[in-house]
Amino acid sequence: MTLTQAALGKTTLLRQTLLALGGAAFIAVAAQVSIGWPVPITLQTLAILIVGLTFGARLALATMIAYLGYGAMGLPVFANGGSVASLVGPTAGFLYGFVAMAWLAGLAVEKGIARGAVSTALVAIALSALIYIPGLAWPAAMLGKSMPELWAGWMAPFLIGDAIKAVIAALIVTGAWKALSSRNA
Repeated sequence: MTLTQAALGKTTLLRQTLLALGGAAFIAVAAQVSIGWPVPITLQTLAILIVGLTFGARLALATMIAYLGYGAMGLPVFANGGSVASLVGPTAGFLYGFVAMAWLAGLAVEKGIARGAVSTALVAIALSALIYIPGLAWPAAMLGKSMPELWAGWMAPFLIGDAIKAVIAALIVTGAWKALSSRNA
């Protein structure tokens, strides 16, 4: 069971649609909290992990498709107000990898892997690390460089921030579970 299911019970298609569109808007707002260029440090991964760990796999997937769709329509939802060009720019690998991140976070919840604060944090940290595979593969292919070259010179500074955001996401979601449990007790 996901946090959304526990809080809302059985959801209708309309409610799920509104959750996906609202979740995509939440991620878009988090993406605007941004430092750096061309690969900025944002709160995107924090929001994506919260959505995945809260919504479950299918609804998180729908949310990420909506998010990418917003950008494909030209809405400035990506970091630094990016939209269509971001879908093929240096951060595109991260954008596409975010889809897998959200889906896998939701799957971990549904399979019972992410339940307590520690297991949820470990799942979130692992997913934050995995995002670097598509995130680095894309610009490596564009620039004709190897992934290790980009890792050392470009991505290493982001790791600590991603780990912190993963732990914060886990604490928010497990805290919400505890608040819901105490409310229902």
